[in-house]
Amino acid sequence: MADNGEGDSAEERLAQEHRKERKELQAKIQGMKHAVPKGDKKKKKEVTAEIAKLEAELEQKHEQEIKELKESAVSDTTESDIVSEVNNLTIAATDKVPQKKSKAQKRKEKKAAKEKEKEQRIAEEEANNIYSARNIEARKLKEILLQRGLGIKEISSDGHCLYNAVQDQLERHGVQTSLESLRKQTSEYMLKHADEFLPFLIDSNTGDLLTHDQYVKYCSDIANTAAWAGHHEIKALSQIFEHCIEIIQADGPLLTIGEDFSETNPQIILSYHRHAYGLGEHYNSVIPRELTENSDEES
Repeated sequence: MADNGEGDSAEERLAQEHRKERKELQAKIQGMKHAVPKGDKKKKKEVTAEIAKLEAELEQKHEQEIKELKESAVSDTTESDIVSEVNNLTIAATDKVPQKKSKAQKRKEKKAAKEKEKEQRIAEEEANNIYSARNIEARKLKEILLQRGLGIKEISSDGHCLYNAVQDQLERHGVQTSLESLRKQTSEYMLKHADEFLPFLIDSNTGDLLTHDQYVKYCSDIANTAAWAGHHEIKALSQIFEHCIEIIQADGPLLTIGEDFSETNPQIILSYHRHAYGLGEHYNSVIPRELTENSDEES
């Protein structure tokens, strides 16, 4: 019983911390909204996008922390399995009569089995729950895309999804490029035009604007790591390739970045998914419905 109490306490503490962080974020969001000059539509759009990113980052952080807490509980199962295997090997080697398990060992194994069963049940319920955030978002997106005769080209969720989705779109318009090139060009553009991005980038740990050195590292990470990309990187890519980039999402307005290029070059169309993957936000490439796989089965 003591073990269960400790587990409940850890979950409660994490839930309290998450509520506190959400409250702090809402306070920061209100400050950002009030700081937008009245009638400045461009600034309002940029702040709205930044707010969406901050909310998504916090949600991603919370999901990761919950996942780690669950994994720490499941680790007990692995330890129990190893102990059991060692005991069995010892018995087989010495031909001794199996010893009785202690009450503590029985409690530990019983708890591990319950945790494992709980994890499996949660996974099954999530997959089958038509009212889960993931499934609701998927249905809404499908309806929006169907109205425009569009479908989704799935992009891997490996940290490079935005760049791979943009690469897919560019190649469909005859522009050959690569993931590495897109990341490098984005990094270089943002370094060169720091005044367009630095005022809107916030240190997630302190809530303060990034310093110049932090911004340089931010840009370096774009080129050299699998750093996730969002509104700022989309804006940079739009400017680099002179394409209007349209973001379709289930909840929220249609986002259009680089509207000045809409009359000169074809649009790049992406879909934004907040709940599709456990790690957080994701982007896919949007293509004509007739080009998507199994389009007849989905209709």
